[in-house]
Amino acid sequence: MKSETAKEHQNESSKEISCGVITLSDSRKSKKADLSGQYMAEEIEARYTLKSRKLIADEKDDLLNAIEEMISENVDVILTTGGTGLDTRDITVETVEELFEKKLDGFGEIFRAVSYEEIGSAALLSRATAGIYKKTVIFSMPGSPNAVKTALSIIIDELPHFVHHVKK
Repeated sequence: MKSETAKEHQNESSKEISCGVITLSDSRKSKKADLSGQYMAEEIEARYTLKSRKLIADEKDDLLNAIEEMISENVDVILTTGGTGLDTRDITVETVEELFEKKLDGFGEIFRAVSYEEIGSAALLSRATAGIYKKTVIFSMPGSPNAVKTALSIIIDELPHFVHHVKK
């Protein structure tokens, strides 16, 4: 059940938002093999504008450069997939959370709750996170296609609402 205020804010929010997708992977070498990034790109293009899509290695500097490049292109929302697990090479969470001026704790909490209903206690391994950096919303989610579908089902319709508040 949505509040009246939330409905008003959604109505005031422009649907004209631009997004960027970043896939972090040491194993996927082409966008064609990047099923999660492809799914995100298709979902974004169906509703909004996909301004940029990148496939990079699990490297902190590569991620920081990709984020800064997208922000310089005036992307409103950046969606990352991959690098949120517990492996040594998983650097997404540590990298983006250092940038956040404000953290959106609810995304990770809700993502894990919904994931728990879908996959059980394995949801505890997810470190999905979100926050605001330079008036840009960043959502970081796991790399599996099912995790991306779950995450997008939570946030896709609210993206204009997020952007509306962040740009104020």
